[in-house]
Amino acid sequence: MDDIKKPLKASRLGSICVYCGASGTVNEKYIRLAEKLGRELASRDIRLVYGGGGVGLMGACARAAHERGGEVLGIMPRFLLQKERIYTEVEHRIVDDMHTRKMMMFEEADAFIVLPGGIGTLEEAVEILSWARLGIHAKPMAFLDEDGFWEPFFQLLDRIIEGGFIPEDFRGALVHCTTSAEAITALEDRRVVIDL
Repeated sequence: MDDIKKPLKASRLGSICVYCGASGTVNEKYIRLAEKLGRELASRDIRLVYGGGGVGLMGACARAAHERGGEVLGIMPRFLLQKERIYTEVEHRIVDDMHTRKMMMFEEADAFIVLPGGIGTLEEAVEILSWARLGIHAKPMAFLDEDGFWEPFFQLLDRIIEGGFIPEDFRGALVHCTTSAEAITALEDRRVVIDL
């Protein structure tokens, strides 16, 4: 009787946008982390919204979610079709430029998870945080790593808060997690529903 798994309760989040690296030369541990996240999203029936590529962490997360039966939406700018090699097994929207890609990813998501990545990943995450600071949205964000990858970013954020550039309570809008399950649960706990 103890070995019967209880089904996970349905998530209050319909879609999570994942920002992550598209490099194929990263440490394998980051690929495994992306795969874990993809499987966790699928198991909770949460749609993965991502940049559409089939390489690096991007491709690993999408493949894992798709192979586990999860819903996946990729959003790819036309000029990156060759570089990021679209993952054709899932639904895609091809857009004209990066601005359209980022806006569509934002609009399609209830929350955000940031996996390890490079300048592009950091830029996407900081833009969403800037929009939250300006009151454009109240969607929560989690940074996910297993090795302290994002720790320097949080140290910088603490310094920005100490300098008085953003209020202390802004820190509560985002979290730093070490497991996919923890990240998703933290986002569910921070979800803000605005009645219009």
